[in-house]
Amino acid sequence: MQSNHCLACNGSVIQDGRCDACGWQPARIAGFDAYAPDMADSRDSFDPALHVELAKLEAGNFWFRARNELILHALRTFAPDMRSFLEIGCGTGFVLNGVRTAFPGVDAAGSELFVEALGYASKRLPGVDFMQMDARHIPFRQALDVVGAFDVIEHIEDDEGVLREVHLALRPGGTLLLTVPQHPWLWSDQDDYAHHVRRYTREELQGKLRAAGFTVAWQTSFVSLLLPMMLLSRLGGRGSKNPDPFREFRIPRWLDAALYLVMRAEIGLIKLGLRMPVGGSLMMVAKKE
Repeated sequence: MQSNHCLACNGSVIQDGRCDACGWQPARIAGFDAYAPDMADSRDSFDPALHVELAKLEAGNFWFRARNELILHALRTFAPDMRSFLEIGCGTGFVLNGVRTAFPGVDAAGSELFVEALGYASKRLPGVDFMQMDARHIPFRQALDVVGAFDVIEHIEDDEGVLREVHLALRPGGTLLLTVPQHPWLWSDQDDYAHHVRRYTREELQGKLRAAGFTVAWQTSFVSLLLPMMLLSRLGGRGSKNPDPFREFRIPRWLDAALYLVMRAEIGLIKLGLRMPVGGSLMMVAKKE
């Protein structure tokens, strides 16, 4: 996927990746286009070393698998004919792999602030375009059908700046699909370990999307049926001397299988039209008019 916007002078990028006006082109780090090379090793919002553990956990964990199913349901419902898809904060490529499988003809790309994660993602998805990028400065203008950001913007202080950039990057009629952690009253050590800046309220995220120029088309909470268990887990983990951002995911296989069945039932209800009013996570679909 070729960028079309120069981050140096706001000019247009031509086919060879160079700005037609000022000659700027992205740096290259570890084989990837780097649009924010000075931040490629930043650890302020996430420890890149955690991607090693994340890559091991995702495919076998109930939460990641269930979230993927909900993401694909939203894409099939609100962007069934998408031709281009950019995932911001693609991590190790687990979500993007699901999107490529469900939409094999889509021009898909993934971006990450951390180059370490892109190495895992490119091995999982050879042939897909990956780039190192700061989501506050996106090198696209009116070029994308769909942008996804899944549990990403809660790590970024200037989340409103990210939403404005996404709005500029999307074509008219384009779609933004977001998932975020919900309910400030659920804040715990787990959020600190994960470098979260905030947990959202529904009203807060709606307001920020509208301020960026979006219309909210659909929304639902999820991890709703498991919310009591999640709350107990977080209360029990407070003050831990051995911080582990993935503590809630390191569970026996039998328990993981049981929790996945509960999440599948919840997603089934959502597909039937039920909108969960509370839950550990929140999904919103927003449209650029």
